[in-house]
Amino acid sequence: MAGSDPGPTRDLNAGASDSKKAAPHETSGFWAVAYAFLIVMAVATLPSPLYGLYRIRDDLSPFTITVVYALFAAGTILTLVRVPWIASQVGRRGVMLASVATMMVAAGLLALWKDLPGLLAGRLLTGVAVGLSAGTAITYLVELQVRADPTASVVRARTVGTSITVGALGVGPLIAGCLAQWASWPLTLPYLVFIALGAIAIAGLMTAPETGSPGRTGPAGGSGRLLPIPAAAATLSAYSAMGLFAGLSGLFLATTLGHPSHALSGATLFLVFSCGVTSQLATTKLRASQVLGLGTLSMLVGLVLLVTSVRLATPNLALFLISGALIGAGSGAVFKGTTGVVLETSAPEDRLAMTSALLIVLYVGLSVPVIGAGIALDQGASAPDTVLVFAILVGIGVALSGWALLGRRAKNSQT
Repeated sequence: MAGSDPGPTRDLNAGASDSKKAAPHETSGFWAVAYAFLIVMAVATLPSPLYGLYRIRDDLSPFTITVVYALFAAGTILTLVRVPWIASQVGRRGVMLASVATMMVAAGLLALWKDLPGLLAGRLLTGVAVGLSAGTAITYLVELQVRADPTASVVRARTVGTSITVGALGVGPLIAGCLAQWASWPLTLPYLVFIALGAIAIAGLMTAPETGSPGRTGPAGGSGRLLPIPAAAATLSAYSAMGLFAGLSGLFLATTLGHPSHALSGATLFLVFSCGVTSQLATTKLRASQVLGLGTLSMLVGLVLLVTSVRLATPNLALFLISGALIGAGSGAVFKGTTGVVLETSAPEDRLAMTSALLIVLYVGLSVPVIGAGIALDQGASAPDTVLVFAILVGIGVALSGWALLGRRAKNSQT
């Protein structure tokens, strides 16, 4: 988390090389892994501004779009469950290589199979790729950082990892939305671009050293310690708020706000997720309790403004974008805080399993509002009423989980 981080550094240093000077391939390996992580995570949300085109091409109902999203989420979550075991068999680099290769296959399917089954299969495989990468990359980056400089704090590596986890989700929609708006083949070209970027990522990963110990850990990938409930609840609530906005933003822009631009839809998601990164970078020097408190407050204000922006007599685009920025900033801060809490209190052999568990909660949070809202809209509920109900539920979750986690931190600081 913010400030000094001696605990995790000492733990990781115990298994690190005694060399004080980083080998060139170890330094380049860090950024090769970060780039590969960015590319795979960007594809996770790449189709978001394109679903209007998919609706026209395949005559999709809101419920079918919900099924597509649910398949992606299922692929991600089920893969995250198995990542610790997979890494124990093939190593960190092996998992990242498999992740990029799977993403490229998924992008190929989405580009070439012009039918609903192709969309379903492509998004399922995309979920698998994201699960492999998301469950491995942060731990891999931390280990590469320590391997390169055993005396360094792991805060930098962890910040890079959490920033990519959040920020990359806005990169894909921005690229896809702009290409759909101003280039030909909007349902093909974005995927071809990421296939090319994936090939570069694979080449880069070949320079990265392995840091894990394939074949040495058991199926659980650690001691089996459970994720702290307050950290899980805070992450779930934070990304439920993010999922609520991200899942409905395209619909609101095209209908309620009267702005059907693909580029604006992609840029809106980029704004939301980039604010999540900005909040992580801007709170580096703050205490964990301050970061969590600011994140919780930002999300609650953002949810209020979101409901207000779409229920005004004349819906307000500027207010809508401000609400998304506040929700994104709050979610990013809370994720940074909970990741710090989890990794600071985990033994080195537990970090991969703990990171995977935290990310499972994150993707459940992103998925539930989208799926629930899709079902509600398919049953005839209006978009403003849907966002009101879900905003109330998510807001209660955000407030309660923030209170519980801050209370836990305060109690621990007194003991």
